[in-house]
Amino acid sequence: MLRTLGLLVTAVVIVAAVSGCASKTATSESGSSPSSATATSGSSASTTATTDYSRSRNWLSTPKRADKPVDVFYLYPTSYQKKSPSSPNIGSVDDWRMRWAAGNAFKRQASAFEPSANIYAPYYRQADAGYALKLPIAEQDRVVGGIPTSDATAAFEYYLEHYNGGRPFILAGHSQGSNVLLFLLSDYMREHPDVYKRMIAAYVVGYSVTPKFLAENPHLKFAEGRHDTGVIASWNTEAPTIGGPNPVLHPNALAINPITWTRDETTATAEQNLGSIELHKTGSPIDGPSGTPQKVIDYADARVDAKKGVVICSTAPVAKLAPGNATFPRGVFHSFDYPFYYFDVRQNAADRIAAFEKK
Repeated sequence: MLRTLGLLVTAVVIVAAVSGCASKTATSESGSSPSSATATSGSSASTTATTDYSRSRNWLSTPKRADKPVDVFYLYPTSYQKKSPSSPNIGSVDDWRMRWAAGNAFKRQASAFEPSANIYAPYYRQADAGYALKLPIAEQDRVVGGIPTSDATAAFEYYLEHYNGGRPFILAGHSQGSNVLLFLLSDYMREHPDVYKRMIAAYVVGYSVTPKFLAENPHLKFAEGRHDTGVIASWNTEAPTIGGPNPVLHPNALAINPITWTRDETTATAEQNLGSIELHKTGSPIDGPSGTPQKVIDYADARVDAKKGVVICSTAPVAKLAPGNATFPRGVFHSFDYPFYYFDVRQNAADRIAAFEKK
């Protein structure tokens, strides 16, 4: 009998009051192409000056020892939520609720890469999802391409200069974190081809990558198989039927099957899935005896719906896991883009690293 994944009360894109406490693993979660816009709309709790990443407290994760030959640079999904309508649309990097939820996102997403890579994750200022996702796509790009992207870019540059040591790396993100990654890919990687040559892959999950974006950024390419390198892998997970528009799904979005790592529309069965993870109501993973996320087998299938640009999961219970909320309609498994396919992502990272090393 299939186990039922724990219910995540709110979507990853919004931090709930019950979100679990953030943790450090170190010493100290489109229709139009993202632009390099620097202005933001709405009020901000912080200045436009970028966050100081020489301060260890502004890093969610910096490994005590970089003992693996590959790094991951990870950007968590939206973890900032306005406390009231008058609260800033862009949160402070010190917002404790954001940091709290970012730690849970790290555990259910970035930890998938831990066996293969040293994981670096900055805290960065974010836009409130309830505000940003109601804007037209072009305005969303201006908001996310402003303060959130300026922080992430500053963190990435600090990481390259002080932590990376010339190692190859993977980019990984989810939701708003993936939106920010698109700016790094389109702008920073275009301007720094020497850095891009060391990128093994970019997991731009829970947001949309479109043919228009790729056409405007010909230095980038979408993944076609499990061993491609220098590529973008992206998907948004939905039930066969959903209750309304998915706010992170843009027209003509591309998707790859996170079980088979192909783009055809053949269903990969739950039995082919290498393992999902179960979540507490706080959004953090339920750990097994070893202290690592507990594997749940034979749970989530996956099929690319090329017309919709999503991955369809038909085996997970919608009423329990995606009943719908103020941001995401019923049937959108946004919170489970990584948890459903956690061990497949883990293996795929290892496969792409091996392929990169062979080159």
